[in-house]
Amino acid sequence: MTVKRRTLSGIKPTGVPHLGNYLGMIKPALALQATHEAFYFIADYHALTTVRDPKLMREQTYDLVAIFAALGMDFDAHTFFRQSDIPEVTELTWLLGCVTPFGLLERAHAFKDARTKGQDVEHGLVSYPVLMAADILIYDSHDVPVGRDQQQHLEMTRDIAQRFNHIFGETFILPEARIEEQVATIPGTDGRKMSKSYNNTLPLFSTEKELRKAVMRVVTDSKGVEDVKDPDTCNVFQIFRHFAPPEAQAQWAERYRSGGMGYGEIKQATFEAINAEIGPHRDAYFALRKDPERMEAILAHGAAKARRIAREVLNRARERCGYIRMNGAT
Repeated sequence: MTVKRRTLSGIKPTGVPHLGNYLGMIKPALALQATHEAFYFIADYHALTTVRDPKLMREQTYDLVAIFAALGMDFDAHTFFRQSDIPEVTELTWLLGCVTPFGLLERAHAFKDARTKGQDVEHGLVSYPVLMAADILIYDSHDVPVGRDQQQHLEMTRDIAQRFNHIFGETFILPEARIEEQVATIPGTDGRKMSKSYNNTLPLFSTEKELRKAVMRVVTDSKGVEDVKDPDTCNVFQIFRHFAPPEAQAQWAERYRSGGMGYGEIKQATFEAINAEIGPHRDAYFALRKDPERMEAILAHGAAKARRIAREVLNRARERCGYIRMNGAT
C-alpha cells in the first residue's frame, strides 16, 4: 500500500471569497485530494493582523467552510480545520521563534513593504513567518503548494526548521515547495488583478443575477461590433478561458479576430461558462451557510484529527528542548 504524501494549504478568512480565490487556491487544493493526504486550514490567526471585527471573522470563516463543503471537500478522508482550534500551533510558534534570527524576519516581503510605506509594524506582522512555519511543521507536512511569488514563505519555514534541527537534533520534516507554475490569476472588473483590496471581484457564490451583473461590469476597450479585436488583451476573454473548454476558447478567439462580435456577447458567454461550473454547487453552499451548528461540527471533526498530529509533533519538539510531554488533546 502506497502511503500518500501530506500536503498543507491555508486560506485566510478575509473578505468575500471570489473567483480569483477559487482558481488560485481552492480548486487546485481540492484536486490534491486525489493524490495526497490533504490538510486544509482556515488561517484565522493570520487574519487577525487585518480583521479586527469578531463578527466578521466568524462570518468569513463560515463562508469558507460552506465553500469547501459545497465544492466537494471530503471531510472524512482528509482534514479541514480552523487554525485557532489548534492551540498547539501557538506554543510551537514560541519554540520556533526562540531560534529564528530577527534578520530573517526583516527580509519577509510583507514586513519590508510595510516598513517602506512607513506603516506601523505590529508584532503580529513581524512574527507572521514564524506562525506560518509552525502551521506547516506541526503537521509533518511534506508538500506545500505555492506560487513563485509565495516561495519565500516556504524557504523561510525550511530555514527555521533546519536551524531548530541543528540546535536540538532532528525534529521536523523539511517541507517541499510544490510550485504551482500555472497558478490561475484573472482580471477583476476593472482590469487589474482580481483582489478584495481593489474591490473589483467576481463573487464565487452569489445568485445568478448577481453573477451576471458582475460579469457585465468587466471593463473592455471601446472597439465597436465590426472591429477586429484581440482576445489575448481582453479582460473578459482572460476570465472566459478559465471556465470554457479548449474548443469553445478557439471558436471565440476566431470571432474576436474576424470582427462582427460585440463585447456583450462574450460577456454573456463568460457568465454562462462560470455559472455552468459553479451553479450546480450554489444550493449546497447557501443551505450550509444557514446552518452554523453543522459548520461548527465540521470544524470540530477536523480539529480533533489535526490536534492528534499536532500534539505528537509538539511533544517531539518539547522533548528536544528539555520540556516534559503534555497530555493528549482533549
